[in-house]
Amino acid sequence: MENQLIKERKQKLEEIKRLKINPYPHNFNKTTDIQNVINSYSSIKSEEKSKDIFSIAGRIILERNMGKATFLNIQDQTNSLQLYLNQQETKNYELIKFLDIGDIIGTSGYPFKTKKGELTLFVKELTILTKSLRPLPEKFHGLKDQELIYRHRYLDLITNPESKNKFLIRTKMIQTFREFLDSRGFIEVETPTLQPLYGGANAKPFKTYYNALKRDFYLRVSNELYLKRLLVGGFEKVYEFVKDFRNEDIDTTHVPEFTQIEFYEAYKDYIHAMEMYEQLIEYTAKKVLGTIEVIYQGNKISLKTPWKRISMVDAIKKYAKFDVNKKTRKELTDFLEKNNIEYEKELLDGMLIKLIFEETCEKHLIQPTFIIDHPIETTPLCKPKELNQKFVERFEPYIACMEVGNAYSELNDPILQRRLFEEQEERGRGGEKETHPLDEDFLEAMETGMPPTTGVGIGFDRLVMIFTNSESIRDVILFPPMKPKTN
Repeated sequence: MENQLIKERKQKLEEIKRLKINPYPHNFNKTTDIQNVINSYSSIKSEEKSKDIFSIAGRIILERNMGKATFLNIQDQTNSLQLYLNQQETKNYELIKFLDIGDIIGTSGYPFKTKKGELTLFVKELTILTKSLRPLPEKFHGLKDQELIYRHRYLDLITNPESKNKFLIRTKMIQTFREFLDSRGFIEVETPTLQPLYGGANAKPFKTYYNALKRDFYLRVSNELYLKRLLVGGFEKVYEFVKDFRNEDIDTTHVPEFTQIEFYEAYKDYIHAMEMYEQLIEYTAKKVLGTIEVIYQGNKISLKTPWKRISMVDAIKKYAKFDVNKKTRKELTDFLEKNNIEYEKELLDGMLIKLIFEETCEKHLIQPTFIIDHPIETTPLCKPKELNQKFVERFEPYIACMEVGNAYSELNDPILQRRLFEEQEERGRGGEKETHPLDEDFLEAMETGMPPTTGVGIGFDRLVMIFTNSESIRDVILFPPMKPKTN
């Protein structure tokens, strides 16, 4: 049965049509937005009127009807403003009785201030732009049910200015990232979303079938191997904003579809990449937030450079009071079992060390910290350290206990690259999960010759969480993945 309120709104819609007025016109000549009005006229005195006439449009969020006069509040993308209409001086005032909260209207008039000092638009002409048939949430204070917020983001954006502001910050962050990289000579490029082989990250892919090519393809888990091909091709500084897809669990910091920014620079190493990363985040905070200090879940975090750097081994020694150097496999597994940390028996020693780090150290990394020099078993794509080839020139930046990136001095030795791929493929056949398939086309590119290169992948959604003090990654994704509705 149709909701009674929707029925009433449909009746009002028919009444508007009977007045020979189109409730869904094609356009409206909006000459400014509400924030510009506030900026320009906030200084006028109480009961003062301006001679300036302009047109604004927005959604009705509040209505106070007094018969021959009405006050409305409307909001647009920028802010909200009070309107004053009356029977004598407002053209189309007869529409008032057919309007509801949620309708979108256009108005033309001049600004003034009421006796109470509130900036108001005196409406000379009223235009209905969209008749809303479905009422907004009962109380205009934003949705509270998290499930409803994610499923009906449009209602959240209408009723919750804080939520809308998060996504405006997200957009400004993207613009600032591009500005930073463009100003340093980087070129934005595009690589395939559908790939015949997945690679560049240890992750489970989404699989699909390409009818025209009669073969399986995969949604990208990473764009790394394609960006490296561009370095082989002669580009020296490239970056890309991408959606990556990993067919894995959903939690407060993980979703299967997420935004990643990767940039690669020839003739540089991971030390240079660390400096670029921290400068990028500090610059973005200053530009977008106006400060390099943020509050995240009660913790005051300074993004001021330079950031702390500590090796994975030293971090474990500091926070877990356990020295993994020269430890036997038995000693590593004993530590895991003693601390009730589950592990897969197929994992190599280096992966056990990484697991110990993740379970014992991450929770301590509140202030920005680079975890450097990871065990070689953690990736087949990174250069080994010159003085200790059990470890690679890799870093992961952490802020607020979250990993917010990954970077290497990229491996460009094609013989070693092939061997590491083959070893990982063999481990995959032995039962190890999330291993790279061997990409022969990529190896041929490496054999052509890639210059010394550093590459950085940035977990953009998590950075937005930190910049907006959002508890869950789904709070900063407009339309996050959801389970099917149940009654």
